[in-house]
Amino acid sequence: MAQIHFIDGEKGGVGKSLFCRVLLQYCLDKELDFQFVESDRTNPDVGAFYPDNCHQVFFSEQEKKSFEVDLIFNLSLKKPVFVNLPAQVYPMVTDWIKGNSLIDSEIAQEYNVQIYKWFLCTGGHDSIKLFLETLQEFKGKICHVFVKNMGLCDDWEHLKLYDELKQLQKKYSVLEVEFPKLSSMERNLIDQKQLTFADAIRKDSQHLPILSKQRVVNFMKEAYNAIEKTGLVTVEAFEDHSVIEKDQVA
Repeated sequence: MAQIHFIDGEKGGVGKSLFCRVLLQYCLDKELDFQFVESDRTNPDVGAFYPDNCHQVFFSEQEKKSFEVDLIFNLSLKKPVFVNLPAQVYPMVTDWIKGNSLIDSEIAQEYNVQIYKWFLCTGGHDSIKLFLETLQEFKGKICHVFVKNMGLCDDWEHLKLYDELKQLQKKYSVLEVEFPKLSSMERNLIDQKQLTFADAIRKDSQHLPILSKQRVVNFMKEAYNAIEKTGLVTVEAFEDHSVIEKDQVA
């Protein structure tokens, strides 16, 4: 199985980087083997926090550059890959997936390509519309996870007004989780000191005040519960990933 996990949201400032950092830390804590691709050219902050096994490729409309993105697929043949997407790359990512026949094709079946999109939503109308757009585009052929960013919106009752969203979520079995809020003070301290979450909450760490550290611990517990709820990032799910011999990888 070739597993590709896109961390998306299309807009800037929706929480993609923070969620991606938590997701990578989760995999490290659970000792899950993975590769990471940083594709944010202007702010590659996730790769700066987690440089090990980090690769950089950038989606581009230039034909020469577009071939470089194929690294994502090649890496996925060996280990599940997480890709941190920048803002406003939806057309290019979609063209890459469809142009290379990674769904509904012989190559997709041969390598059992599984594509997941973790979509960070702010709760705003534009954000919801962008999520509807990707659901309509792929029609259930890739797995979508609707990630409610509770740090940007703490009341989601208005989703009931989006009939099409409810219909498509049910039709395509869309997973839904809540990503908890991390207070700006703790976030700023962690970012300023360039800490991984593991370093920030380590018992002997002096980087954060005691209560700040405890708030980060609570945040991580909630975030990990949300990730586990999907069933997509587990030992069992990753063990299903078949290792392809090197001479079979293009």
